[in-house]
Amino acid sequence: MQKVFVIGNTKKPLMPCRPARARELLGKGKAKVFRLFPFTIILTERKDGDTQPVSFKADPGSRTTGIALVADFKRGRVLVWAACLNHRGHIIRKLLQDRSAVRRNRRSRKTRYRKPRFLNRRRSGGWLPPSLTSRISNVRVWLGRILSFVALTEIEAETVRFDTQKMQNPEIGGTEYQQGELSGYEVREYLLEKWGRKCAYCGKEGVPLEAEHIIPKSCGGSDRVSNLTVACQKCNRKKGNRDIGDFLKRKPDVLKKILSGAKAPLRDTAAVNAARYAVGNALKSFGLPVSFWSGGRTKYNRTKQGYPKEHWTDAACVGESGGDVFIPEDMKPLIVTAAGRGSRQMCRTDRYGFPRTAAKKSKTVGGFMTGDIVRAVVPKGKKAGTHSGRVAVRLSGSFRVGKTDGINRKYCQLLQRSDGYDYN
Repeated sequence: MQKVFVIGNTKKPLMPCRPARARELLGKGKAKVFRLFPFTIILTERKDGDTQPVSFKADPGSRTTGIALVADFKRGRVLVWAACLNHRGHIIRKLLQDRSAVRRNRRSRKTRYRKPRFLNRRRSGGWLPPSLTSRISNVRVWLGRILSFVALTEIEAETVRFDTQKMQNPEIGGTEYQQGELSGYEVREYLLEKWGRKCAYCGKEGVPLEAEHIIPKSCGGSDRVSNLTVACQKCNRKKGNRDIGDFLKRKPDVLKKILSGAKAPLRDTAAVNAARYAVGNALKSFGLPVSFWSGGRTKYNRTKQGYPKEHWTDAACVGESGGDVFIPEDMKPLIVTAAGRGSRQMCRTDRYGFPRTAAKKSKTVGGFMTGDIVRAVVPKGKKAGTHSGRVAVRLSGSFRVGKTDGINRKYCQLLQRSDGYDYN
């Protein structure tokens, strides 16, 4: 079970405590709820206390970033808090494409003349697309939040998903971990991601998979990653050192798919590798000791300890210290999804292009904003009872709380402001 964040009455970060201890402090009036997500209490009488070394560990991904806080107790390293941060880079990319199509269509219509704009925008050094920038911002925002609730001592992050140089040229010299057992983990993890974690020949899933040479080494094939795929043990033995064209002559569609996908890059992997330096610079900006590790090291630590494949378990196993970390069986991560902060469009139109909303509108109604987490206690009527959840505000004062519509704003009590993220 996740620990509860604790801060002193001067908002100084203290050591996280067990949920039972938090309930005890709240029941005795020695603490109050400071924030719901992540759940944090503030002490009313104490301002400081003893702390243990806590590491912030991150496993940045293209769509989801795993976050873990590992405390170094006297009895060993223990995972005390974890989260899965879901990004919205693919949504941003689609919105930008839709907006670009609208502008392109408007210029092609017979309306007032608009000069084409192509090369009039300058990009600064180190520019990244908005879809990648949003991922970096999410990691920076959440590290900043956790720093205000937990006294962190170091940061460990996985910034290189795969050591592509080592895989493209296996004979290259390097450090001991690249030349040893860890190199195999780099290649196997890359192949599993590339081929969808299923046998390339028969399509079986959930079975042990082995690295397979598309062109056998006895026929001149190399160890380059572009000549490797994954296959189940049965297909691997059946193929042996046969030519792939002869082996799949009765499956032309599978043969075409393998040959075309052998040199196809991983889009998600490219996104992670493109933003790795920006993520590293964002983590360094907080002034804590930072160390960077590869995905092969993470998988090696996770499989050695027998933990399941999850983003947050990968985060806990990042780095050299991740080789010996205890994850409680009842641990469940907080699911955080980047949702944005609404649209900047001032006036929405109908399908004919005519305005259907007022040009100027207020985002707040009675001190509430759409997306705020509220609790509504309705004393009587059809909606009598307690309702909690995110609120959708209306100028009429009749709000929707969670899935319940038609609740008067005077019954609503604010629990947490909208911060651009959804929680589960």
